Amino acid sequence: MQPKTDKRDRALIFRTRLSAAMAQSGLSQADVARHIGADRSTVSQLLATDSARLPNAQIVGECASALGVSSDWLLGLSARPERAADLIAAAMSMTEAPRALVDEQIFAWHQEAAGYKIRHVPAALPDMLKTPEMLRWEYEPSLGRTTEQAMNASHDRLTWMRQGRSDYEMAMPVHELGSFARAEGYYAGLSADIRLRQIDFFLALHDQLYPTLRVVLFDARRLYSAPVTVFGPLLAVLYLGRNYLAFRDTERIQAIRRHFDNLVREADISARAFPAHLEKLRQEIR
Repeated sequence: MQPKTDKRDRALIFRTRLSAAMAQSGLSQADVARHIGADRSTVSQLLATDSARLPNAQIVGECASALGVSSDWLLGLSARPERAADLIAAAMSMTEAPRALVDEQIFAWHQEAAGYKIRHVPAALPDMLKTPEMLRWEYEPSLGRTTEQAMNASHDRLTWMRQGRSDYEMAMPVHELGSFARAEGYYAGLSADIRLRQIDFFLALHDQLYPTLRVVLFDARRLYSAPVTVFGPLLAVLYLGRNYLAFRDTERIQAIRRHFDNLVREADISARAFPAHLEKLRQEIR
Protein backbone atom coordinates (compact mmCIF):
# COMPACT_ATOMS: atom_id res chain seq x y z
CA MET A 1 0.00 0.00 0.00
CA GLN A 2 1.33 3.44 -0.96
CA PRO A 3 1.80 5.95 1.87
CA LYS A 4 -0.82 8.68 2.01
CA THR A 5 0.20 11.82 0.11
CA ASP A 6 -0.69 15.28 1.35
CA LYS A 7 -3.19 17.11 -0.86
CA ARG A 8 -0.76 19.97 -1.50
CA ASP A 9 1.96 17.52 -2.57
CA ARG A 10 -0.49 15.74 -4.85
CA ALA A 11 -1.50 19.06 -6.41
CA LEU A 12 2.18 19.91 -6.98
CA ILE A 13 2.78 16.55 -8.68
CA PHE A 14 -0.25 17.10 -10.88
CA ARG A 15 0.85 20.60 -11.95
CA THR A 16 4.42 19.46 -12.63
CA ARG A 17 3.40 16.45 -14.68
CA LEU A 18 0.68 18.29 -16.55
CA SER A 19 3.19 20.96 -17.54
CA ALA A 20 5.77 18.30 -18.57
CA ALA A 21 3.21 16.40 -20.64
CA MET A 22 2.14 19.57 -22.40
CA ALA A 23 5.75 20.41 -23.23
CA GLN A 24 6.36 16.88 -24.49
CA SER A 25 3.26 16.90 -26.69
CA GLY A 26 3.70 20.46 -27.90
CA LEU A 27 0.18 21.41 -26.88
CA SER A 28 -0.49 24.92 -25.60
CA GLN A 29 -2.92 25.88 -22.85
CA ALA A 30 -5.44 26.82 -25.54
CA ASP A 31 -4.97 23.42 -27.23
CA VAL A 32 -5.54 21.53 -23.98
CA ALA A 33 -8.57 23.70 -23.15
CA ARG A 34 -10.07 22.91 -26.54
CA HIS A 35 -9.45 19.17 -26.10
CA ILE A 36 -11.03 19.01 -22.65
CA GLY A 37 -13.92 21.30 -23.52
CA ALA A 38 -13.05 24.05 -21.02
CA ASP A 39 -11.93 27.67 -20.97
CA ARG A 40 -8.25 28.53 -21.22
CA SER A 41 -8.55 30.10 -17.78
CA THR A 42 -9.37 26.65 -16.39
CA VAL A 43 -6.08 25.26 -17.69
CA SER A 44 -4.24 28.32 -16.35
CA GLN A 45 -5.69 27.62 -12.91
CA LEU A 46 -4.58 23.98 -13.13
CA LEU A 47 -1.03 25.17 -13.77
CA ALA A 48 -1.04 28.00 -11.20
CA THR A 49 1.91 27.52 -8.82
CA ASP A 50 0.01 28.88 -5.79
CA SER A 51 -2.95 26.50 -6.18
CA ALA A 52 -3.42 23.55 -3.81
CA ARG A 53 -6.63 22.47 -5.51
CA LEU A 54 -6.98 19.25 -7.46
CA PRO A 55 -9.33 19.10 -10.44
CA ASN A 56 -12.23 16.67 -10.48
CA ALA A 57 -11.94 13.22 -12.06
CA GLN A 58 -13.56 14.39 -15.31
CA ILE A 59 -10.94 17.10 -15.88
CA VAL A 60 -8.06 14.78 -14.93
CA GLY A 61 -9.34 12.12 -17.33
CA GLU A 62 -9.80 14.58 -20.19
CA CYS A 63 -6.31 16.03 -19.67
CA ALA A 64 -4.80 12.54 -19.66
CA SER A 65 -6.67 11.64 -22.84
CA ALA A 66 -5.63 14.84 -24.61
CA LEU A 67 -1.97 14.38 -23.69
CA GLY A 68 -1.75 10.62 -24.26
CA VAL A 69 -0.77 9.79 -20.68
CA SER A 70 -2.44 7.96 -17.81
CA SER A 71 -4.56 9.66 -15.18
CA ASP A 72 -2.68 7.72 -12.50
CA TRP A 73 0.61 9.21 -13.68
CA LEU A 74 -0.76 12.77 -13.66
CA LEU A 75 -1.89 12.28 -10.06
CA GLY A 76 1.36 10.66 -8.93
CA LEU A 77 -0.17 7.22 -8.48
CA SER A 78 2.14 5.65 -11.08
CA ALA A 79 5.72 6.22 -12.16
CA ARG A 80 4.89 5.29 -15.78
CA PRO A 81 3.19 7.90 -17.97
CA GLU A 82 1.90 5.32 -20.47
CA ARG A 83 -1.74 4.37 -20.40
CA ALA A 84 -2.61 0.85 -19.24
CA ALA A 85 -3.50 -0.32 -22.74
CA ASP A 86 -0.20 1.02 -24.10
CA LEU A 87 1.76 -0.71 -21.32
CA ILE A 88 0.08 -4.02 -22.10
CA ALA A 89 0.69 -3.59 -25.82
CA ALA A 90 4.38 -2.88 -25.17
CA ALA A 91 4.73 -5.85 -22.83
CA MET A 92 2.96 -8.36 -25.07
CA SER A 93 2.71 -8.70 -28.83
CA MET A 94 1.45 -11.29 -31.30
CA THR A 95 3.50 -12.13 -34.38
CA GLU A 96 2.47 -14.34 -37.29
CA ALA A 97 4.16 -17.75 -37.23
CA PRO A 98 4.91 -19.40 -40.60
CA ARG A 99 4.83 -23.18 -40.97
CA ALA A 100 8.62 -23.20 -40.55
CA LEU A 101 11.19 -20.76 -39.17
CA VAL A 102 11.39 -18.75 -42.38
CA ASP A 103 10.47 -15.27 -41.17
CA GLU A 104 13.12 -12.75 -40.25
CA GLN A 105 11.47 -11.99 -36.90
CA ILE A 106 12.68 -15.27 -35.43
CA PHE A 107 16.27 -14.63 -36.47
CA ALA A 108 15.99 -11.06 -35.20
CA TRP A 109 15.04 -12.38 -31.75
CA HIS A 110 18.07 -14.69 -31.74
CA GLN A 111 20.33 -11.80 -32.77
CA GLU A 112 18.81 -9.50 -30.17
CA ALA A 113 19.59 -12.07 -27.46
CA ALA A 114 23.21 -12.58 -28.53
CA GLY A 115 25.32 -13.25 -25.45
CA TYR A 116 22.36 -14.40 -23.35
CA LYS A 117 21.30 -17.97 -22.62
CA ILE A 118 18.43 -19.10 -24.83
CA ARG A 119 16.03 -21.70 -23.42
CA HIS A 120 13.85 -23.59 -25.88
CA VAL A 121 11.05 -26.15 -25.77
CA PRO A 122 10.32 -27.05 -29.42
CA ALA A 123 6.95 -28.11 -30.77
CA ALA A 124 8.55 -31.32 -32.07
CA LEU A 125 12.23 -31.84 -32.90
CA PRO A 126 14.16 -28.53 -32.92
CA ASP A 127 14.22 -27.17 -36.49
CA MET A 128 17.76 -25.85 -36.18
CA LEU A 129 19.02 -29.37 -35.31
CA LYS A 130 17.33 -31.21 -38.20
CA THR A 131 19.06 -32.72 -41.21
CA PRO A 132 18.14 -31.43 -44.69
CA GLU A 133 16.46 -34.79 -45.38
CA MET A 134 14.34 -34.49 -42.26
CA LEU A 135 13.32 -30.92 -43.10
CA ARG A 136 12.41 -31.90 -46.64
CA TRP A 137 10.25 -34.83 -45.44
CA GLU A 138 8.52 -32.66 -42.88
CA TYR A 139 7.88 -29.45 -44.81
CA GLU A 140 7.63 -30.37 -48.49
CA PRO A 141 3.96 -31.51 -48.31
CA SER A 142 2.85 -28.12 -46.96
CA LEU A 143 5.52 -25.72 -48.27
CA GLY A 144 6.27 -27.17 -51.70
CA ARG A 145 8.86 -25.04 -53.46
CA THR A 146 9.47 -22.90 -50.38
CA THR A 147 10.85 -25.92 -48.50
CA GLU A 148 14.34 -24.73 -49.46
CA GLN A 149 13.64 -21.48 -47.61
CA ALA A 150 12.79 -23.45 -44.47
CA MET A 151 16.00 -25.45 -44.85
CA ASN A 152 18.07 -22.30 -45.34
CA ALA A 153 16.46 -20.66 -42.31
CA SER A 154 17.23 -23.72 -40.19
CA HIS A 155 20.82 -23.67 -41.43
CA ASP A 156 21.10 -19.98 -40.52
CA ARG A 157 19.99 -20.72 -36.94
CA LEU A 158 22.50 -23.55 -36.63
CA THR A 159 25.31 -21.42 -38.07
CA TRP A 160 24.45 -18.71 -35.54
CA MET A 161 24.60 -21.30 -32.74
CA ARG A 162 27.98 -22.58 -33.95
CA GLN A 163 29.38 -19.06 -33.75
CA GLY A 164 28.91 -19.24 -29.99
CA ARG A 165 26.88 -16.03 -29.71
CA SER A 166 24.61 -17.63 -27.09
CA ASP A 167 24.29 -20.75 -24.98
CA TYR A 168 21.33 -22.90 -26.00
CA GLU A 169 19.47 -25.21 -23.63
CA MET A 170 16.64 -27.31 -25.04
CA ALA A 171 14.07 -29.48 -23.29
CA MET A 172 11.93 -32.08 -25.03
CA PRO A 173 9.55 -34.81 -23.86
CA VAL A 174 11.18 -38.25 -23.79
CA HIS A 175 8.32 -39.69 -25.86
CA GLU A 176 8.99 -37.26 -28.73
CA LEU A 177 12.33 -38.84 -29.57
CA GLY A 178 10.89 -42.31 -28.97
CA SER A 179 8.06 -41.70 -31.43
CA PHE A 180 10.57 -40.34 -33.93
CA ALA A 181 12.88 -43.33 -33.62
CA ARG A 182 9.98 -45.79 -34.03
CA ALA A 183 8.31 -43.74 -36.81
CA GLU A 184 5.09 -43.52 -34.82
CA GLY A 185 2.35 -40.88 -34.74
CA TYR A 186 3.55 -37.65 -36.32
CA TYR A 187 6.59 -39.47 -37.72
CA ALA A 188 4.67 -42.34 -39.36
CA GLY A 189 6.13 -43.13 -42.76
CA LEU A 190 9.54 -41.64 -42.01
CA SER A 191 12.18 -43.94 -43.48
CA ALA A 192 14.76 -45.69 -41.32
CA ASP A 193 17.54 -44.06 -43.32
CA ILE A 194 16.32 -40.53 -42.49
CA ARG A 195 15.88 -41.46 -38.83
CA LEU A 196 19.40 -42.90 -38.59
CA ARG A 197 20.93 -39.86 -40.28
CA GLN A 198 19.02 -37.56 -37.93
CA ILE A 199 20.20 -39.36 -34.79
CA ASP A 200 23.77 -39.35 -36.10
CA PHE A 201 23.42 -35.61 -36.70
CA PHE A 202 22.21 -35.09 -33.12
CA LEU A 203 25.23 -37.04 -31.86
CA ALA A 204 27.64 -35.05 -34.02
CA LEU A 205 26.18 -31.72 -32.88
CA HIS A 206 26.41 -32.79 -29.24
CA ASP A 207 30.10 -33.67 -29.72
CA GLN A 208 30.78 -30.38 -31.50
CA LEU A 209 28.76 -27.94 -29.39
CA TYR A 210 28.34 -29.31 -25.86
CA PRO A 211 28.16 -27.56 -23.39
CA THR A 212 27.16 -24.52 -25.49
CA LEU A 213 24.28 -26.70 -26.68
CA ARG A 214 22.55 -28.82 -24.05
CA VAL A 215 19.50 -31.02 -24.63
CA VAL A 216 17.51 -32.64 -21.81
CA LEU A 217 14.49 -34.93 -21.95
CA PHE A 218 11.59 -34.79 -19.48
CA ASP A 219 8.73 -37.16 -18.75
CA ALA A 220 5.53 -35.62 -20.15
CA ARG A 221 3.47 -37.81 -17.82
CA ARG A 222 4.83 -35.81 -14.89
CA LEU A 223 5.56 -32.46 -16.54
CA TYR A 224 4.01 -30.47 -19.35
CA SER A 225 5.24 -27.59 -21.45
CA ALA A 226 3.84 -25.67 -24.38
CA PRO A 227 6.39 -24.80 -27.09
CA VAL A 228 8.27 -21.80 -25.72
CA THR A 229 11.54 -19.92 -26.13
CA VAL A 230 13.10 -17.63 -23.53
CA PHE A 231 15.57 -15.18 -25.05
CA GLY A 232 17.65 -14.34 -21.99
CA PRO A 233 16.08 -11.57 -19.90
CA LEU A 234 14.70 -9.82 -22.99
CA LEU A 235 11.57 -11.72 -23.97
CA ALA A 236 9.72 -15.03 -23.79
CA VAL A 237 7.84 -16.35 -26.82
CA LEU A 238 5.03 -18.92 -26.82
CA TYR A 239 4.28 -20.78 -30.04
CA LEU A 240 0.51 -20.95 -30.60
CA GLY A 241 0.49 -22.52 -34.06
CA ARG A 242 -0.37 -19.66 -36.37
CA ASN A 243 1.14 -17.02 -34.11
CA TYR A 244 3.89 -16.32 -31.62
CA LEU A 245 2.86 -14.62 -28.38
CA ALA A 246 5.82 -12.54 -27.18
CA PHE A 247 6.19 -11.16 -23.65
CA ARG A 248 8.69 -8.46 -22.74
CA ASP A 249 7.71 -7.67 -19.15
CA THR A 250 10.14 -8.93 -16.52
CA GLU A 251 7.57 -10.73 -14.37
CA ARG A 252 6.29 -13.00 -17.16
CA ILE A 253 9.75 -13.65 -18.58
CA GLN A 254 10.99 -14.76 -15.17
CA ALA A 255 7.92 -16.96 -14.61
CA ILE A 256 8.39 -18.73 -17.95
CA ARG A 257 12.13 -19.05 -17.30
CA ARG A 258 11.42 -20.69 -13.93
CA HIS A 259 9.02 -23.08 -15.68
CA PHE A 260 11.78 -24.06 -18.11
CA ASP A 261 14.39 -24.42 -15.38
CA ASN A 262 12.04 -26.81 -13.59
CA LEU A 263 11.86 -28.96 -16.73
CA VAL A 264 15.66 -29.17 -16.69
CA ARG A 265 15.84 -29.84 -12.96
CA GLU A 266 13.23 -32.64 -13.18
CA ALA A 267 14.49 -34.09 -16.47
CA ASP A 268 14.74 -37.88 -16.75
CA ILE A 269 17.60 -37.66 -19.26
CA SER A 270 20.28 -35.05 -18.51
CA ALA A 271 22.35 -33.27 -21.15
CA ARG A 272 25.31 -35.54 -20.31
CA ALA A 273 23.15 -38.66 -20.71
CA PHE A 274 21.58 -37.46 -23.97
CA PRO A 275 24.13 -39.17 -26.31
CA ALA A 276 23.72 -42.54 -24.57
CA HIS A 277 19.95 -42.28 -24.94
CA LEU A 278 20.36 -41.50 -28.65
CA GLU A 279 22.62 -44.53 -29.09
CA LYS A 280 20.00 -46.72 -27.44
CA LEU A 281 17.29 -45.39 -29.76
CA ARG A 282 19.57 -45.88 -32.73
CA GLN A 283 19.85 -49.59 -31.98
CA GLU A 284 16.05 -49.89 -32.03
CA ILE A 285 15.66 -48.50 -35.58
CA ARG A 286 14.81 -51.13 -38.18
